Amino acid sequence: MAVRLGVGCFKLLFSLCPFILSPWANGESPGRCGYQACPAVNPKMLNVHLVPHTHDDVGWLKTVDQYYYGANTGIQRAGVQYILDSVIPQLQADPTKRFIYVEVAFFYRWWKQQTDSMKKLVKQLVNEGRLEFVNGGWCMNDEATTHYNSIIDQMTLGFQFLNETFGECGRPRVAWHIDPFGHSREQASLFAQMGFDGFFFGRLDYQDKQSREDLKEMEQMWRASANLPKPNADLFTGVLPNGYNPPSKLCWDVLCSDEPIKDIKDMDEYNVDQIVSYFIQTAHKQAKHYRTKHIIMTMGSDFHFQDANMWYTNLDKLIKYVNAAQNTGSDVNVLYSTPSCYLYELNKANLTWSVKSDDFFPYADGPHQFWTGYFTSRPALKRYERLSNNFLQVCNQLEVLGASGSHIGPYGVGDSSVLKKAMGVAQHHDAVSGTEKQHVADDYAKKLAKGWDQCEVLISNALSSLSGMKQNFIFCNKLNISVCPRIEELGNFTVTLYNPLARAVSVYVRIPVNGTDYTVSDPTGSSVLNQVVAVSNFTKKLRKDRGYAVNELVFPARVAALGFSTYSVSRKSDSSVFSRLFKSVRRKKGLTIENKYIRVLFDVDTGLMSGIENLQKNLSLPVTQSFHWYSASTGNHKSSQKSGAYIFRPKQGSPIPMSTNVKTYTVQTDLFQEVYQNVSSWCSQVVRLYKNQKFVELEWTVGPIPVDDNVGKEVISRFDTPLKTDGIFYTDSNGREILTRRRDYRPTWKLNQTEPIAGNYYPVNSRIYMKDGKTQLTVLPDRSQGGSSIRDGSLELMVHRRLLYDDNRGVGEALSEPGYDGNGLIVRGKHLVFLDTVDASAELHRLQAQAEYMAPWTIMAEGTGAPYSTHLNHISEFSALKEELPQNLHLLTLAQWDSQSFLIRLEHQFEMGESSVYSKPVTVDLANLFSAFEITSVEEMSLGFNQRKEDVSRLTWKTVQEAHDVKSASSRNDISKHTVVLNPMEIRTFRVHIQHR
Repeated sequence: MAVRLGVGCFKLLFSLCPFILSPWANGESPGRCGYQACPAVNPKMLNVHLVPHTHDDVGWLKTVDQYYYGANTGIQRAGVQYILDSVIPQLQADPTKRFIYVEVAFFYRWWKQQTDSMKKLVKQLVNEGRLEFVNGGWCMNDEATTHYNSIIDQMTLGFQFLNETFGECGRPRVAWHIDPFGHSREQASLFAQMGFDGFFFGRLDYQDKQSREDLKEMEQMWRASANLPKPNADLFTGVLPNGYNPPSKLCWDVLCSDEPIKDIKDMDEYNVDQIVSYFIQTAHKQAKHYRTKHIIMTMGSDFHFQDANMWYTNLDKLIKYVNAAQNTGSDVNVLYSTPSCYLYELNKANLTWSVKSDDFFPYADGPHQFWTGYFTSRPALKRYERLSNNFLQVCNQLEVLGASGSHIGPYGVGDSSVLKKAMGVAQHHDAVSGTEKQHVADDYAKKLAKGWDQCEVLISNALSSLSGMKQNFIFCNKLNISVCPRIEELGNFTVTLYNPLARAVSVYVRIPVNGTDYTVSDPTGSSVLNQVVAVSNFTKKLRKDRGYAVNELVFPARVAALGFSTYSVSRKSDSSVFSRLFKSVRRKKGLTIENKYIRVLFDVDTGLMSGIENLQKNLSLPVTQSFHWYSASTGNHKSSQKSGAYIFRPKQGSPIPMSTNVKTYTVQTDLFQEVYQNVSSWCSQVVRLYKNQKFVELEWTVGPIPVDDNVGKEVISRFDTPLKTDGIFYTDSNGREILTRRRDYRPTWKLNQTEPIAGNYYPVNSRIYMKDGKTQLTVLPDRSQGGSSIRDGSLELMVHRRLLYDDNRGVGEALSEPGYDGNGLIVRGKHLVFLDTVDASAELHRLQAQAEYMAPWTIMAEGTGAPYSTHLNHISEFSALKEELPQNLHLLTLAQWDSQSFLIRLEHQFEMGESSVYSKPVTVDLANLFSAFEITSVEEMSLGFNQRKEDVSRLTWKTVQEAHDVKSASSRNDISKHTVVLNPMEIRTFRVHIQHR
């Protein structure tokens, strides 16, 4: 995504020149790619590395399909297929030319349409290092609203294609995130663990950039983990000088309007001398901010090179005439290059580089222009993406466990690749970020839905194969609004819960029904306590005509580790005894709900939460939870900047309370207690405590946000306490390591805070918390949201936004989602709230955060089914493990790679010193871990699965020493390939061959 102002002619021109074959076009390869293929430089001069590139958004103003084909030109003149068609003849015609490509989702499509001769040509270009892949993921993912699990998956998907298609020469050596709107520390850590030598990006805070230019710290080492021993998560990182655009006046694409180089001397408009002089001045000006005799210029931008001849013709002339100026004293040497070749020259300079250990959030491109709104934009899509990751892991695992029976079975042909690719696209920095046009957001959701459909077939096949029972499986994907039409009227049905975690979990199941009395049996046939309660009016209003169940059946379930447990449900004759909703009578002492761990107090006058008590730890904290909204700015005397899809800018300094007095009623059963809060006509909440649960569940429903008053609104849930936090709070980085945040402060430069609310917002992917010396309050969202602590003792999370104006960052429409009926989007979500001691909190919120994003999947079926195979007995409970993994170890990935091999990732999910119990090395024996299959061979791989671990060899860099350098011991204390050790925050990746039992 880039803003284009004053773009000139949009006419597309296509090169008609024939392919000129290289000496190796017959398929023979010189074997020169990577750093060996880099062009020669002049060590005595200032070398300017020109990098021809295109930035191809995988959806933004147009859908992915429209961008590929060049359709919908009324919105944007952009067709990716023409870029690749146009560039390749130029590369073939001139061995000095270079081009880089990034987005594998697009290249994959183009590749599938090419002839064998074209594929041979492209492979030759790749083998010669003239066409180079950088980054290499399925897309260029967002860094704020993405979960590390999905980041790893989408990168692996891109790597897989490049590795299978081009081998070692297709392996990217440089990470390239030129457009994401801020950069996370975890992203850099993952890149380092994937084997990248360096990382370049284009966007950083305008104050940060000014400071770096002054200090010559535009390039440095990023120490991206506080836990992994250096240099495992160290990544050389460079800030590009012009975002990712060419220098001013030097843009020669069909989408640009700059003057071409006119080099016929007897022409009146001859301008070679002028352009050469300008270029040399520009190069020297840029070089003042960098430390070596090498600088980089990105020659391209959004969807550039649809007519590559325009760019290359002018770049050829630029190189020719600037280098000719060396004869008259110029010290500038210009060459075609790539990011990896530029990086290689920086490495050879053998300098000592400074070190950064925080992240690059929040991002602002001006004093009142903080890009922190997108942390929350399109909250329904953000939740759908998170659920889709959950479902994909279930699909991947059952594809392995069900063996061949998962692909072809009684329900048809199952396919996990559709959802994998849809999830890869959804990680794009204009997808899950919520910064795309509405029709594009709809298309992302549509692609995910198609992936779900294919995985439902695969999962049904696998479950039938594993259980020995063919059933009429029902996937109810709207249980959060009590909708499952095919189940509601049944007298008998089964509930199969599949658990993707490698440890057994206990959950509560809620199913919409119309009966009033049911018997529930666990996998052993034992009766399970259950409760039937009426569907709330809140839910009936939300679901509209999508379901008509009057009740919900609620029961606790324990689900086997990495497996399934099936519960049977039978409807009794309806009884006159039925647990109705009882409105509470407020007593002077106020309303409370509690279980043996937690008590929640509510104010007698307002109906708002007023306190939480941890009964086991004898902790009590006054906590007021309430909803507020910020009035969205439409511009003022300080700046015309408006709130929009990207930018959060409140009009006033304090949010407006939605209500100071809420109506409440309670539901109390043996399994749970609930307080229903009617906050306003468009906001409600259920405060819920399940039996034996150690946290408070807040289920909020917000929308449609009213805008009849012509005021855009940004809604927050706020927690106010007397905790003395001294401006400090904590957020996660992409769901993994925790970062300390300090209000109105940046660790690496002196901040001039111009937006005290928006400028203190950070991405919250899985948790946010605050603490004093003893007590910690933690909130876990069910999707990515923006969050902050605007004042001491207070936490807030933005849950929904509806705006009336565009923020002028290119999307060109206001963020006002139509929702189900076109009247505005209604969003339902959950916050899980923990109150505990500081020492114990990490264990609780890490394990629960993991349990939320890898939650058991509920699959129902009519009746009891029929035997699927005469060779199998019906199995109602199954675990693929011989024994559960310990609490601090997580099976991050179990997936089929190809017909012969499988992918396993194990993750230590605690940080160093975070827990006295769990922050210790863990040993696991892979050979004795799984019961469903036997591992016959093990080979350790890089995190991205495109290199053997033993083959990973990264460039080494000298850095200044820091007192807090991590000096933990190496994890390579393995007893054998099958018995491996994991240290805190370590992820280890294995290619295995297996034999099903």
